[in-house]
Amino acid sequence: MAMSHASGFWAGLAMMALVAAPVRAITIAVPPPGVITPAAKAAADALFTDPRTAETRAVVVLLDGKPVYERYAPGYGPGNRFISWSMAKSLTSTIIGALVADGRLELDSPAPVPAWRVTPGDPRAAITLRQLLHMSSGLKHIEAEPVELADTNRALFSDKSGDIVAHAVAAPLESKPGTRFQYSTLTTHILDDIAVRTLAPAAKTPAQRRAAMRRFLLDRIAGPAGMASLLCEYDPAGTLLGGSLCHASARDWASFGQMYLDGGKVAGRQVVAADWVKFVRTPAPTNPGYGGQFWLNRPGYVGKDTALFADQGPVDAYAAVGHLGQYVIVVPSKRLVVVRLGKTQDDVLKPVKVALGRLVNSIPAVAVP
Repeated sequence: MAMSHASGFWAGLAMMALVAAPVRAITIAVPPPGVITPAAKAAADALFTDPRTAETRAVVVLLDGKPVYERYAPGYGPGNRFISWSMAKSLTSTIIGALVADGRLELDSPAPVPAWRVTPGDPRAAITLRQLLHMSSGLKHIEAEPVELADTNRALFSDKSGDIVAHAVAAPLESKPGTRFQYSTLTTHILDDIAVRTLAPAAKTPAQRRAAMRRFLLDRIAGPAGMASLLCEYDPAGTLLGGSLCHASARDWASFGQMYLDGGKVAGRQVVAADWVKFVRTPAPTNPGYGGQFWLNRPGYVGKDTALFADQGPVDAYAAVGHLGQYVIVVPSKRLVVVRLGKTQDDVLKPVKVALGRLVNSIPAVAVP
């Protein structure tokens, strides 16, 4: 299996790990002083020590592809897989990007969803792949509130969990496609279904669908990126739960961010097309704070908080972001990747975002070719 640029450093760092009892926090030894500034180390440490940022479980910082900070809360370490929650949406985007690069899907063509072509004149048949990626499909999906009626909860954990895609594509339109931003986990699951049907059109059973997606993830993303720990879940129909439920180590989430920081290249190999890297970090027409299943460090649409720390900058930062405070932040102007994983309720996440902004901005910008 190929290794990412960052992965080659992990083995050496593991040899320098500070041995600690399982109940104690683990701090991994990092390169000599001067690689990361004292201010940056203090900002990273604060994610663990400041009660306002609880509960941080893991932080990894890569600077120019080299690990310069790695710390875990008590009970966690490099061997743990951490749940993605909605960071998985960025993995789904990467899958779609590979299929677009292969010429098997087109951004501005109607999305190939069979259920929308059963009835002649169904307006949903005009929804494009780009609109799904930008969360502007116009479909009526209830993301979170009220909890007992939310489509996401019903599809993942309740009465619609047997076939998530059937539930997702059955939604009617509530607005014209491409005119309104509506964040929706079910929209990403539609993309996952499109992906597996494109990869394996002859796959009829759930086992065949799972096998096709697992092979593709390993061969095209996890393998080249050095994400050996990546483990994703599937619904009973064999559809990747790529909106919420993928798991990987903190180091492997950092490797995912490094792949994007390096313009989609890993060890000189173009894993993600450069055009796709540009696409995911370009503001969507319906929300300047959102790209192609990645969040941008820009003010969002009116009345909504920024997903990151737009008031602190830098404007080129973008991230895979998940429920309860999961972040893989990519900052090209600083050659920086920051991973923060933990469990902080969404209504008290602001101090975490402020602390992450402080960490990012404690590292100076570099000259980017």
